[in-house]
Amino acid sequence: MDVLVLSKADVARLLPLDACMNVMEEALKALSGGHATMPLRSVMPVPGGTGLLGLMPGTLETANVFGAKITSVYGSNLNSEFESHQGVVVLFEAEHGRPLALVDAGEVTAIRTAAVSAVATRVLAREDARTLALIGSGSQAHPHLEAMLLVRPIEEVRVWSRSQEHARAFVAHEAARWENKRAGLRFRVMDDVGEAVSDADVVCTLTSASEPVLRGNQLAAGVHINAVGSTGQRGREIDTEVVRRARFFVDRLESTLNEAGDFLIARAEGAVGDDHILGELGDVLLGRVPGRRSLDEITLFRSLGLAVEDVATAHFLYGEAREAGMGVWAPLGGLRPGAE
Repeated sequence: MDVLVLSKADVARLLPLDACMNVMEEALKALSGGHATMPLRSVMPVPGGTGLLGLMPGTLETANVFGAKITSVYGSNLNSEFESHQGVVVLFEAEHGRPLALVDAGEVTAIRTAAVSAVATRVLAREDARTLALIGSGSQAHPHLEAMLLVRPIEEVRVWSRSQEHARAFVAHEAARWENKRAGLRFRVMDDVGEAVSDADVVCTLTSASEPVLRGNQLAAGVHINAVGSTGQRGREIDTEVVRRARFFVDRLESTLNEAGDFLIARAEGAVGDDHILGELGDVLLGRVPGRRSLDEITLFRSLGLAVEDVATAHFLYGEAREAGMGVWAPLGGLRPGAE
C-alpha cells in the first residue's frame, strides 16, 4: 500500500486561493450542517518544555474521508532557519481506513486560513470595501493580502507590525509583486494600529500577541474584521470592546467557547454572553443566519482554524496531485499478509 507525500512546494502549486475558497465553503457548510465531526484540539508539552505538540482530528462525511493535522509549535524558532509551526496532515479513506496522503501542514494552514477569511469577507464585508488594514506582517500577511484582493475592490493596503522593519520589507515586496497585477493599488506602512484601522473597511489581525493590539474605540462604522491570530484561552489580540461592538461570527461554536481567549475574556468581564455569538460561518453560508444587515454595523469573524478545513484541503490536494502526477509515493504496510 502506497501513500502520497506532498511537499510544501506541491501544496503551493496545487492549491490556488480561489480553489481553496470553494473547498473551505463546502467544508464549513458540511460542518454546520452536521456532515463533519471533530473533537476539540489537544495540545501537550514536548520533552524539555521547549515546544508543544498539537493534534487536530476530524472527519468529512461528504467526501468519505477522515484525518488529522499533527503540528509542533516552537516559538523559539522565530529567529532561526526553522518555522515556528511544523507538521503534517494525514488523510485516510473511510471504507477500509487506509492512509492516502501525507501533506505539509504549514502551507496547507497558510492557504486555507486565508481562504476562510476570504469566504467570511465575501459574505460579511461591505461590497464597496476599498481599504484594507493588515495588523501583523508575518506568515499570514501575504496569503491574507491575496485573499482580500480576490473578494473586494481593495485600493489601499495599510500594514502595521510590531517590527517596522518587517512591515517595510513586506510592503516593499508586495508593492513590487502587485505593481503590474493590480493597477493603482497603494501600500502604506503605519506607525500605530489606530492609524492603520481608522476608516478601514476590512481589518485582518494576524499577530501572535497575547495582549490586545486592536481596541474597540479605534474601529470605524461599517468595518469587517477577520480575527485570525492569538489562539488559546488566555491570549487575545482584540479587546473586549471589539467583541462587544461587533456582530460576532465564528468558524465553530464549540471551539470558540473552549479556545477563543478574546471571547472568553470578554464574557468573563460581563460584556457579552454566549448568545453574542450569532452563528458559525457555515450557518451564514447555508442561509440559516443573516450576515451583514446594514452598511454601518461592525462585523467580526473569529477564525480559530479547524481540523475539517485541513482534512478537506488534503482531500482536494490528493485528487489534484493524482491527476497532475505530482508528489512522491511512499510504500507503507496496512495490507494483510498475502494481499496485493
